[in-house]
Parts: sequence; C-alpha cells; structure tokens
Amino acid sequence: MNAINQPLSGVKVVEFCTTAAGPFCAMLLADMGADVIKIEPPSGDGLRQWPPITNGFSENFASVNRNKRSMVLDLKLPADAETARRLVLDSDVLIENNRPGVMDRLGLGYAQLSALKPSLVYCSISAFGQSGPRSGEGGFDLTIQAAAGVMSVTGEDGGAPVKCGVPIADFSSGLYGAFSIASALMAVRSGAPGAHLDIPMFGCTLAIAALQTSELFGTGRNPKKLGSAHPRNAPYRAFAASDGYFAIAAGNHSLWLKVLDVVGMPELADDPRFKSTLDRATNQAALKAVLDPVFAGQTAAHWLQAFEAAGVPHAPINDYESALADPQVEHMGWVQPLRLPDGTMTRTFGSPVRFNGQTLPVTVGPPQLGQHTEAIRATYGTPERAPGSVHE
Repeated sequence: MNAINQPLSGVKVVEFCTTAAGPFCAMLLADMGADVIKIEPPSGDGLRQWPPITNGFSENFASVNRNKRSMVLDLKLPADAETARRLVLDSDVLIENNRPGVMDRLGLGYAQLSALKPSLVYCSISAFGQSGPRSGEGGFDLTIQAAAGVMSVTGEDGGAPVKCGVPIADFSSGLYGAFSIASALMAVRSGAPGAHLDIPMFGCTLAIAALQTSELFGTGRNPKKLGSAHPRNAPYRAFAASDGYFAIAAGNHSLWLKVLDVVGMPELADDPRFKSTLDRATNQAALKAVLDPVFAGQTAAHWLQAFEAAGVPHAPINDYESALADPQVEHMGWVQPLRLPDGTMTRTFGSPVRFNGQTLPVTVGPPQLGQHTEAIRATYGTPERAPGSVHE
C-alpha cells in the first residue's frame, strides 16, 4: 500500500507523550499514514533508556515509535513553547499524556488552543481522567491494573496478586485513544468542531473487562481467579500433558462431545455433573480431576494433533519466539524489518491490520532524539534557541 493511499494520509499529529499509552496511540495513527511529530524534552522520552539496547538505541522505544519524526523542545522556554503552539495550530490532532493541568500551565491546554483552532482534535490520556476526585493522581500500568480489578481475576485461585504480563492498561488506552481520534476526525470532516477527548486509563481498563463487570452487575458477586479456566465453559483451559502444557477450548456442547471422542470417554456425556455447559462450568474442578490423568498419559503434540483432527480449538502454550515463528505470521507479513537511526537493522511487529489484502507498511524507523528538529524549525520559521540552552 502506497503512503498516499493510507487512510490517514494528510492528517497532521503532534505528540507530547512518553513511555507507552500515548506513543502507542500516536503510532497507530502513523501506521495509518498520519504525519506524526513527536515532541520530546532535551532528555528524550524515558523509554529510550529501556533495554534491550542495540548500539545505543532502545528496541522497546522502537516498538512504539516507528513512522514518526522527533523534535526536541524545552517547553519551559518561551521560544520553544511558541514553536510548539505554531506547530499545533498547523496540525489536526494533539495527543498528550501528562497529568491534568500540565499542558494548561505550558500554554498548550485545550481551551487555549481550540480558541485559536476550533477544529483541533485534542486527546488527553491520563491515569484517571481530566476531572473528578482522582484526576490529579498519576499512574502506571501496574497500578491501573490493580485499581481496575484486573489483578483480582488474574492468576490461580488463592494465589498472590498477579498482573497481566502484557501491559493491557497502557495499550488498551492507546487503542481507545486512536479509535476516538479517528472518529472525531470524521466528525470534523463533516463540518463539526473539534473535541477534547478524555481517555482515562482506569476507565479503559474497566471497559475491556465487560464480562467481569457484567458478572458483578448480574449476580452481585465478584468474579474470581480461575487460572486459565473460564467461568462459563469447560473444558476450556490449559492442561498438563506428559511433557508440557497445551490448551483446549470446548466453547459449546458439540465441542464437548468431540473432546469425549478424543479422550475415549463417551460415558461422561451422561454424567449428571457434566451434562450441560452450566453443569461443566459449575463442576469443572471435578472435570479436571477426571481429565488430568488421561492427558498426562500422552505428549502435548499427541493431544494437539488429536484435537486438530477432531475440530476442537486448541493451541500449544507458546513463548513469543514460538508465536512469531507461526507460519500465519509470515503469511500476513506482520514481522517487518526496521532500521534503527545508526543504520542497524532489527525487526518489529507491524500493524496486524490489512487493507484490501495489504499489510500496512513500516515506512520509516524510529527517530533519533531530535532528528528532525531543525528541519521542522525551518518549515515553521521559528527562531533558533540560544546556544547551549538545549542539545538535540
């Protein structure tokens, strides 16, 4: 897909973000063709220091900052704040993930900028939102997972609190932000004014827990930790084979009957403990006790092959190396080469989305800190900083 045909080609975005949620949000727009300028302080986005470091450059930073340009500005300096203001007023979207009030104090708040550019789409990602009793608090993925209930349902029953290994609070917030920005841009193109989008990580993390919150609303009881099991389906979990683990998901009654064929226990279909989906979910500890000795008698590969033949959804417990080696990954073109600022080649997982059968391209690698500062200054005719004030 050529950049000119990408859906957000021509959209200008200015990003005032660090670490994960905001940069990921902006990268999603950049993947779709938006021109994203990342504004960084003289010390750079802190994520630039996160390992693994390849030839002085963070691969973690690279994973959420491709397809962007970098400009260094010290927003506490009036001249740099003015440069940022000019840049935003010539753009369509601003994304920031500071605590509420920080951008206002810098002269870059929504009220200040929208008065000059009513069509501006202004996206604020924060821990708890722009208003309310907790709006002044900061937060990171761990604390948001803890506050939003995720850790109460993650791990084994009776075990210590466990966070989801993938930072879902950060990345779900980035997804909500990008989706909301794209929606607001559609409204602007239809003649509506811009908007201030309030993206609270706390709310986003609660929102993706729709099944858990609805269980509480419907029963009055808190959901419980179930390890890999499911509260309403069984067998739907990881099981131990003779040489490791595998997972099966018998998500309906017909799949349950296929499981019985594979394990050679058709009599369980008439066992009153397991007759219906609800029965099996209610008695899944007993069901696991029946199935565990059977599964322990063969290798994981044996069971995966058997469930494949039977049409029961199944999977090995992959690490990331194994997951990325799946032939479907290669077919979809998801892993793409990525050039670091010094020319070193690495790899990245690109956008999983396809348009008309085409994978979205990685057009440029992550930028060096301040790589595009002077070129952007030249475009906007902004003054140079005093010598020695800031170094790119």
